[in-house]
Amino acid sequence: MSTGRPSGDGPPLLVTGLPRSGTSWAGKMLAASGRLVYVNEPLNPEHPPGRCPGVLNASVTHRFQHICPDDEEPWLAAFSRTVALRYGHLAELRRNRRPRDLARMAKYGTAFRLGRLLRRRALLDDPFALFSAAWFSRRLGCRVVIMVRDPVAFVGSWQRLGWTVYFHELLEQPLLVRDHPCVEELRPLVGSQDRIAKAAALWRVARRVTADLAAADPGIRVVGYEALASAPLEGFRDLYAWCGLPWTPRAARRVGAACTAPADTPASGFAWNGLSRTAFRPMDSRAALSSYRERLTPDEVSRIRELTSAPV
Repeated sequence: MSTGRPSGDGPPLLVTGLPRSGTSWAGKMLAASGRLVYVNEPLNPEHPPGRCPGVLNASVTHRFQHICPDDEEPWLAAFSRTVALRYGHLAELRRNRRPRDLARMAKYGTAFRLGRLLRRRALLDDPFALFSAAWFSRRLGCRVVIMVRDPVAFVGSWQRLGWTVYFHELLEQPLLVRDHPCVEELRPLVGSQDRIAKAAALWRVARRVTADLAAADPGIRVVGYEALASAPLEGFRDLYAWCGLPWTPRAARRVGAACTAPADTPASGFAWNGLSRTAFRPMDSRAALSSYRERLTPDEVSRIRELTSAPV
């Protein structure tokens, strides 16, 4: 089977990090360069955005699906086609044929084809790729950006959305536990109804994994959400350089407009404004830094600080 080759004049990009750590924001700001094709969460097990074989023709069975050399065969073939911007129309039609699926197929099929013609690079925005970041760097040649957010803001965002995490999805993947042994520390919280404790534990384990990944691989860069949000133009100019993207006046205008806009400002053309509560929208990035204060009590803030600085 031909797996294809990366499209464009540089490596594909992966922006990852725990959900609600700013991956969509960072991905959209990088896509403002006009040199990338934005691919949204191919490893998400929910449809949409996942389970779309036109984009990724592989079976995703878990959130935080672990991929490593020991089980890479289906993933290497599938992701090689994705980063080469080869859309699988027939595979998509065999699985998804509802009107919104056809609209999505037209959108991605056109973006992939145009991206190849214009020699654009693939940008994967996927928080569920976090624990597999080393594989994306070493086997697909991706430049990997891992977004890390302050734990109180992270937990507060999950609380606002009513999210929780089911640790069995990580723990029942033996290769993930082997490659990241600290995941075992989550086992005592399986079945817990304490959403704050679970989100804090996930943040703490993910932070340790992130530090290990970055220390071992120069193709992985950790970016703090708060630092980027406090000085978006300077931060993204530096990130563009690391990703091999030109920081043009057009990109600077787009990033500036998207990161200094009030929440009710209409989006510019490159921003996704779907129905999802988690989609990126133009914002005042500095004001967003303190939004957690509206979601958590002082006692909850203190508890999260304690939980994220102590062993599980």
